[in-house]
Amino acid sequence: MKFSTRTTYGLRAMIVLANSKGKTTVPLSFISNKEKISLGYLERLFSKLKKSGLVKSEIGAGGGYYLSKKPSEILVYDIVKTLEGDIAPFKCVDENGKIKCIAKDKCGATDVLIKVQQAINKTLKSIRLSDLV
Repeated sequence: MKFSTRTTYGLRAMIVLANSKGKTTVPLSFISNKEKISLGYLERLFSKLKKSGLVKSEIGAGGGYYLSKKPSEILVYDIVKTLEGDIAPFKCVDENGKIKCIAKDKCGATDVLIKVQQAINKTLKSIRLSDLV
């Protein structure tokens, strides 16, 4: 499995918000300039992050985005899932580690596939945004 730039850029942008310590809103243009990420791309990412409830926004002069929770309350798993969708590197194993193919009883690879899926989930759920700041 290869995570897309949505994850990389989204994490970098969320780190910028976390570093603002919730004192103020952060304009996307600031994040775009600081992180060298296209403003249009950030707008699409933040639309998803806002819809999922990870960030909030203020409109108008001095507006921008801010975290909806403390960085210690935001899991990297939630950010990745919001930006990538289901986190499942194997077509036959769902995000929760359940086999979803007809050959599951005959397949000798299921044990390792489930372990890999569980390890990915466990790792992403063990890292908080505050760990990246």
